[in-house]
Amino acid sequence: MRLASVLSFMTAAAAALDVDLDSPDSIKAAAKKIAWELMSYYHGNESGQTPGILPGPPPAGDYYWWEAGALWGTMMDYYHFTNDSTYNNVTTTAMLFQAEGPCFCYMPKNWTASLGNDDQGFWGLSAMLAAENKFPDPPPDEPQWLSLAQAVFNTQASPDRHDDTCGGGLRWQIPPTNNGYNYKNSIANGIFFNMGARLARYTRNQTYFDWAKKTWDWEVGVGFMDKDYNVYDGGDIDANCTDLHKAQFSYNAAVWMQGAAFMYNYTNGSAEWQERVAGIVNRTINLFFSTGAAVELPCELKDKNTCKTDMYAFKGFLHRWMANTAKMAPFTHDTIMPVLKKSAAGAMKACSGPPTGYTCGFRWNTGTYDGSTGAGQEMSALAALLSLLVDEPGAAAPVTNFTGGTSKGNNDAGSQPVSFTGFGPVTTRDRAGAGILTALVLAGLLGTLAWMTFGWAENGSGSRKWKVDGKRSMMG
Repeated sequence: MRLASVLSFMTAAAAALDVDLDSPDSIKAAAKKIAWELMSYYHGNESGQTPGILPGPPPAGDYYWWEAGALWGTMMDYYHFTNDSTYNNVTTTAMLFQAEGPCFCYMPKNWTASLGNDDQGFWGLSAMLAAENKFPDPPPDEPQWLSLAQAVFNTQASPDRHDDTCGGGLRWQIPPTNNGYNYKNSIANGIFFNMGARLARYTRNQTYFDWAKKTWDWEVGVGFMDKDYNVYDGGDIDANCTDLHKAQFSYNAAVWMQGAAFMYNYTNGSAEWQERVAGIVNRTINLFFSTGAAVELPCELKDKNTCKTDMYAFKGFLHRWMANTAKMAPFTHDTIMPVLKKSAAGAMKACSGPPTGYTCGFRWNTGTYDGSTGAGQEMSALAALLSLLVDEPGAAAPVTNFTGGTSKGNNDAGSQPVSFTGFGPVTTRDRAGAGILTALVLAGLLGTLAWMTFGWAENGSGSRKWKVDGKRSMMG
């Protein structure tokens, strides 16, 4: 824990972050302070560092590759709601660097060992957001936001990502050698659904809509979303996805909610999608906001916190995507916004103020800073504040190609995907990289051995769960 964090914990009760949630100016001023604290975790713009990523992955640092993709989406929202362009250049550099050619589909070889459909998808969501928010377009000779989002979607729509196990759906992981390849889950398929809905609205291309509808139907059909709009984590293909891991993480509910709101908007308020949006909004509020501020139920327990690094960012996605739902499906606005405001108030009480900096904790219902610190905690607190600015005059609804969008697309984007099943002829460049490849293979072998020793285990009830030292924690 950093010294500033320790001091913050000691003085939090007397020095909470002061913000008037009825004043847009006060919210923006507080957001600026938290944004600065959040960006202090990023070192990719420093000499010798890799652009685009947060320190990691473990054991080299706390953060897996996907979380940086989520970070840049948060900073795009920061610019959208505050008009503060301080971090725009670093955001653009990060997004373009990690896209990696020739595919430009966010499948960089360096992150193969932890590359899931959800990991790739988070970067795609940020590219999609950039197009919708009219985030400044990249230089003309660089890939454009819309084409980057299309590249991610197209690679995930490719036949090699889909099979007949569990009746369809995306697997969690992309490379067959990765731990978790035999798992299908709500977040990977939810992001694919979400992107399809948003691309359909942005481009008016019916193919995207059809994919999104098919994915929703699969999610419900396989039982990952039940009739009461509970969204469960996933299931194993070895059991035909019938052994549901029933953990309900907030970002799973939120990603399906936001996507449904875009489907509602695209269909001009159809009764079918209105019913679905209303159902998932009501269930999400009852489940995650029952005590006031948002709670990450599977791991944020009354007597202890068992959340892992990944999970500290989930409440931020919940706030961001619920606020966007209120914008895209206006009939939900008066239900959602008071809930988000109460939650944001709790989040601000969990942040420390001067003279120790602006460190935000994880527990939002305690009335004080809990001593927890990290990029995910700051990201969530920032998102909680930004969600309250959704009605400000400058916070326009997501644009489309037909309502002022400027980002150029490419229907064939992602047509040169990275292959994990075969290799082409050996070249001089390949030989030059042999040492790196050998190291990666060795790391993969060691990871597999560790997984065999510490991976899937039986809990007391006889159901399986992913060990908490894995890339994700899937509790059930």
